[in-house]
Amino acid sequence: MDKNTILGLLIIAGLLIGYSLFTKPSREEQAGLQRVRDSVALAEQIKLQQQQTQQAEQAQNQPVIEDALVTSQDTRAKSLEENRAVYGAFAEGASGSEEYITLENDKIKLKISTLGGRPYTVELKEYLTYDTLPLILFDGDSTVFGMTFFAQNRTINTNELFFTPSVDQAQLDASNGSPSLSMRLPAGDDRFIEYYYALEPGSYMVEFKLRFVNMADLLSSNNNFIDMSWNIYVPQQEKGRMNELNYTSIFLKHFQDEVERLSMRSKKDVQEKDVPTKVRWIAFKQQFFSSVFIAEESFSNATVRSTKLEEDPKYLYTFESQIGIPYVPEAELVLNYRFYFGPNHYNTLKTFDLEMQDLVGLGGMFSRVINKYAIIPVFNFLNRFIDNYGLIILLLTIVIKLVLFPLTYRSYMSMAKMRLLKPDIDAINAKIPKDKSMERQQATMGLYKKAGVSPLGGCLPVVLQMPILISMFRFFPTSIELRQQSFLWAHDLSTYDSILDLPFTIPMYGDHISLFTLLMTASTILTMKISNQANMSQSQMPGMKGMMYMMPVMFMFMLNNWSSALTYYYFLANIITFGQNQLVKQFVDEDALRAKLTSNKKKPAAKKKSSFQKRLEDMAKQRGVKPPKKK
Repeated sequence: MDKNTILGLLIIAGLLIGYSLFTKPSREEQAGLQRVRDSVALAEQIKLQQQQTQQAEQAQNQPVIEDALVTSQDTRAKSLEENRAVYGAFAEGASGSEEYITLENDKIKLKISTLGGRPYTVELKEYLTYDTLPLILFDGDSTVFGMTFFAQNRTINTNELFFTPSVDQAQLDASNGSPSLSMRLPAGDDRFIEYYYALEPGSYMVEFKLRFVNMADLLSSNNNFIDMSWNIYVPQQEKGRMNELNYTSIFLKHFQDEVERLSMRSKKDVQEKDVPTKVRWIAFKQQFFSSVFIAEESFSNATVRSTKLEEDPKYLYTFESQIGIPYVPEAELVLNYRFYFGPNHYNTLKTFDLEMQDLVGLGGMFSRVINKYAIIPVFNFLNRFIDNYGLIILLLTIVIKLVLFPLTYRSYMSMAKMRLLKPDIDAINAKIPKDKSMERQQATMGLYKKAGVSPLGGCLPVVLQMPILISMFRFFPTSIELRQQSFLWAHDLSTYDSILDLPFTIPMYGDHISLFTLLMTASTILTMKISNQANMSQSQMPGMKGMMYMMPVMFMFMLNNWSSALTYYYFLANIITFGQNQLVKQFVDEDALRAKLTSNKKKPAAKKKSSFQKRLEDMAKQRGVKPPKKK
């Protein structure tokens, strides 16, 4: 290893150390993070105490209605007169008992609380967490879904009030068609606010209707919208917490405009976005699942906020949204909404025609086009006939490499020509001293031009393949089809494969060793070594040799925590490329190629005008300008 390589390694190490010191939080930031952790710990303690209280009361009380569970008595119950002083016409809902009513179909189980009439728990029945527990999108008293408005000179928060449920078992029974539930918050004679929920068989969609009946004289008519709060704690669902964090965020769809998201890789623990214009839907998106609140027409406005929970072992984020619900003071106002509680499956989301397929991360413009019109159709086609996803990835890789084979062939031929010209390049270097680098370069380029060889011929095909590689980098970690699918030693292709758990954590690398990542790194170094042996330019810049081998090592550190399907694909791509090069080598007659290059060098250099120069001369002739005579 020469001094240039050593200097390069020292510079990289210095940059990494400097970056870690630069991004280290200040004392004030550390104190702020500690306050957040203390608040989360206090909230968890309160939540645990509430659960213990609920369990004790559950053992003492019988259910009020079938499929409804009485878990606690309202300790805030007061006399009706006292409640009227605080809640006015809504005093009737200020006291009561919290009950849970379950709606379910073959896809989801939705538990609704009478306290606030809100979705309390959502379970996806077809999926499990990485540790084989029921997959719950959100759960518990930390969930908030309620309106805040001004009525009779009082601020009313529906999340604090008890709704009266319908108790018709036929409505709750999924076998009778679409299970449904009406939750009403009374406000006096013939006045109420109603939440209506309904499920369709075989669907992840939940119909949600919001009705205001005879409320015009109670609610303030000064504003044209009502604030709706929707907040949840986001639980960890996957084995790779770091990877899951990278794909968890809040998305929103602007009315008749594009989909926007909060950054999924931001260094900030708290992110907030205020949207004063109309919004079509808001999504609390995780790596493979989402909870989406959809307006039939639009929400008036929205403010969203995400808070990362770094030290919480169970939760990833808290997601909060403040949504403007359009309001018109009418005798009966009905607003139609929907919830989507389900997987981030591209074809499923696309069927709703709401651009929710953007929740599946397919990358930027080029990557999205490649994934949407090439990778996903081929993957789905293979999946129709093959159940083994490791084999599907193998066949997908073969198809991609066959399509890219013309570029691979051109790259190999370019490197072969460069290898055959190496003696001539060495002669130029021996003839022209190092201090005349410009003269060396001109002589070398003249040789390339005369022999008909492009020095970029070996690099350009590789560059053209980069969009494919980047597309796969986006495709595999977000493909729910790979979730919890095993192949060889990998138990879950959507996350890392670990053959050895380390008793310590290596920065940027992790606390485990991924075998597919090691195989990817080794195969990359092998292909680069074979390529460099054929590329004479490395002899001119020996310091670059060590630097190029640094790249596979850096990728090994970066991808050790990523999807094993991704590193498995890169490993296969390297092996197939190596095999293609060896195959082409058997059919290339280097003697004939050398003779052609020699013949090209003997030909007199043709003074060919460029197309741009020809156009300039044609324009000059049209204007009557005669070109200068050649000397």
